[in-house]
Amino acid sequence: MCVGAGTGHADTSVGHGELIRDIDRALTTHGRALLTGPAGAGKTEVAGAVAAAAEARGETVLRLAPEAADRWIPEASAAALLASVPPAALDRLSGPQRTAIALLRREKDAPRTGRDHVALRLAVVEVLRELAARAPVLLVVDNAQWLDAESTDLLRFALRLTPAGVRALAVECVRGGVPAGETLCGPGTPAVRVPPLGADEVAELLLRHGLPARLAGRIHQASGGNPRLALALGHSLAEAAGARDTSAHHADALPVTGHAREVARRLLAEASVQARRTLLLAALATRPTTALLRRAGRPDAEAELAEAERAALVRVGEDGTVEFTAGALPTALAADTGWPERSAGHAALAAAVDDPVQAVRHRALAVDSPDDRLAAEITEAAAACRRRGQRALAAELGLLAAERTPADRPAEELARLVSAAEDAGWAGRADLARRATRAVLARDASPADRVRARLAVIDAAGQALGTLEETFAHAMAEAAGDPSLRAAVQLRIAWKLNLSDGDPVRSRDAAAEAGALAALGGDQVAEAMALTVRARMGRILGDPGAEAILAEALALPAPEVPLGMRNAPQYLAVRHALFDDRLDDARRQLMVLLPAVQRTGSAEDVFEVLRSLTEVELRSGRCEAASARARRALELTIEAGLSPGPAWYVAAMAEAMGGSFARAAGYARRGIQASREEHDKVFLSRSLHALGLVELATGEATKAVATLRSVAELEAAQKVVDPSVLRWHGELAEALVAADAPDEAGRLLDTVRTVARSLGRPGVVAALDRARGLCLSAQGDAEGAVSLLEATAGRFASLGLPLERGRTLLALARVERRRRRRAPARAALVAAAEVFTLAGAAPWVELAREPGPGESGPVPAAAALTEGEARLALLVSRGASNQEAAAKLFLSVKTVEARLTRIYQKLDVRSRAQLAAALAAGGQGGQSGQDAQA
Repeated sequence: MCVGAGTGHADTSVGHGELIRDIDRALTTHGRALLTGPAGAGKTEVAGAVAAAAEARGETVLRLAPEAADRWIPEASAAALLASVPPAALDRLSGPQRTAIALLRREKDAPRTGRDHVALRLAVVEVLRELAARAPVLLVVDNAQWLDAESTDLLRFALRLTPAGVRALAVECVRGGVPAGETLCGPGTPAVRVPPLGADEVAELLLRHGLPARLAGRIHQASGGNPRLALALGHSLAEAAGARDTSAHHADALPVTGHAREVARRLLAEASVQARRTLLLAALATRPTTALLRRAGRPDAEAELAEAERAALVRVGEDGTVEFTAGALPTALAADTGWPERSAGHAALAAAVDDPVQAVRHRALAVDSPDDRLAAEITEAAAACRRRGQRALAAELGLLAAERTPADRPAEELARLVSAAEDAGWAGRADLARRATRAVLARDASPADRVRARLAVIDAAGQALGTLEETFAHAMAEAAGDPSLRAAVQLRIAWKLNLSDGDPVRSRDAAAEAGALAALGGDQVAEAMALTVRARMGRILGDPGAEAILAEALALPAPEVPLGMRNAPQYLAVRHALFDDRLDDARRQLMVLLPAVQRTGSAEDVFEVLRSLTEVELRSGRCEAASARARRALELTIEAGLSPGPAWYVAAMAEAMGGSFARAAGYARRGIQASREEHDKVFLSRSLHALGLVELATGEATKAVATLRSVAELEAAQKVVDPSVLRWHGELAEALVAADAPDEAGRLLDTVRTVARSLGRPGVVAALDRARGLCLSAQGDAEGAVSLLEATAGRFASLGLPLERGRTLLALARVERRRRRRAPARAALVAAAEVFTLAGAAPWVELAREPGPGESGPVPAAAALTEGEARLALLVSRGASNQEAAAKLFLSVKTVEARLTRIYQKLDVRSRAQLAAALAAGGQGGQSGQDAQA
């Protein structure tokens, strides 16, 4: 029993701000509120936050938290609550009332005969009235489902007679029937349910607890957003990785062990035994439906699933599909069930499923002994899955076939293991690839089979190639003497040198060596792939011959999807079209590739096509379509266990242009974290660029400069020359202008513009010219700035880049406002808003919105100031000290002092008071959203 006014709570209440406000509103309006949700949902933490807020307002908080055992002790909870009441509150009670309370507090476990229950009830009422006379009272009853009946009756009576100054919050897991909290607080009590955390909130929770951010998507899926289960799963995975002395991999099977299993068991305990038997069959099935469960021997499946749905364990669709709310629940169910029951369940499902592949799978899982005929059937089923593009299922079946192969057939067992490893590599299932490869290496396998298995591990690793140095070394040693095998290993080394080492020069050289080996071995597929890597690195390095190398790769005959479409020359041709702003060509080719990669079963290939489609749609001004592609790419990443860094980058860009700047920043930060954890320098640059873009758009110029300088440093270290691959240069220049460093911006623009013009990159040149226009304005050449920005907006229109045109019109509006030309500024804003509205660029529409009457707008007196000076002037005029302004703007105090001197000179003022008066004389408020963006 926990009693008192303390409000300390564990740090699992991520994302509950709006929920706490909902509870406060219910308490303010009705005086009573009921907070519900499954075990581990964070109810106690939310209630603690509500209580803490009440205490901060000077309220008296009484907190009661009965335990399960207290439910059977009459008046136990009432006694515990009264024991926590200050003695002063008891002074005004009558003698019988004090006696009743003393007897209850002293003899709570004794028989109730002889107690004056009327006096006790009145005493509780008087205590609450006395407390309420001094300050408002909030009674928080956590675990209300464990209140004993007598305490519930007593407290209900007291709450009914207390004044409005006594409010009550009941917190409980609803277990069917009338909620205990409603019985306590009365019918019609507003009920607020704790919702599951979203993926963003799970990521934040994991980061707070020092767990790898790249696991957030899978842990969100496995936990269903239950914070306690999410943390338990995260710790279990980290501990499992520590036991292996390796970092936790994004595709590792989530170990539902230890505390994680206990949390899952508590959730499952909400269902009856009969319902859990039906849930077990659903857990063993690949695609459970109510009809399948009925055919498998559960005639009351609908009713039992309805019970499970009320307990928030499953969701049942209108078509009868059954989905567990948390992926860890079926794992825990199966793990806690004995072999005989699991075997019987698989046998029942084998007879009930329609799909012959699934029937074979269930038959294989229903036995645990070798069976030559069954192993052959499983192998055939794996081949069928391969043809369907279901490579992950093919890998699982391949491992099952190997396990069911008799010991006197080692060659067949080995072949099945190698095939399973390769299927897992295609599917990006690192856990299955490692499992199959360990089995291959434990057998008397040929060097070729060992290399094939090791290559599968590399292919399944996603972006985390930097952790596989030992695997690369063994594969190269085992491939000695076979040019084709060496070419295959050398190709992957080339990919790793670019992705993890950030060295396109060495990557290009490794690819050239791979191509020579492939030609020696007569392997035209590997030769085409090597040429593709050389062309990709050539583009990065600004090699004019890159297109000719790509054309040579395209001319070689190759299978439909050689070594993955993402590494094929056909896909690189799409990327080059995107880089060159040939967006219609890129989209047309991608729509041909999408069904092709979906047939192959390579999740990474499908992701890559979705990523490029997202980028094409964004450049083309189709934000809604881009957001849909980005969501699917993120879903696929979580489903297939792919590296999440690239997917979070794609989501960040889609949100930055068509969704929410705040969500974009969250995705970008997670992408940065994940890419750093996986040593992925390519997507680290991209996620940093996305974050810098958001910071620039939201007026955080100094932060944007720091972020985008990090991109510049990474790109310089990677020897990137071509500015069309990742277009950060214009953004950095705009941020430098906004941060009052136009001269540095000018030098950057001069350098990059020379390269962009020499390579023929008109879209990049236009973006640089937009930044140049802002730079000219900051340097006092407003006429030149307006002329350049107007011309640049027209060039973006002719290039078919509407969002870039809209951003240029915003820049033009800013320059015109600083010239105090309101009509041209308004016209530019209206034109920008039309562009953004048509494109569905919601956050940019808001930036282009004209300030209404009374809203903040640019201060005319500050028109002569740069953006950085204007921000500082506004802060200082509102009372900020030099130190406070420096911290707010991420500047040194000396820089603030120097800027203030310039501001005083420009506005002809001599003090902070005169500065405030000068700004106030020109208009109220500060910078508008339009001034804050870039």
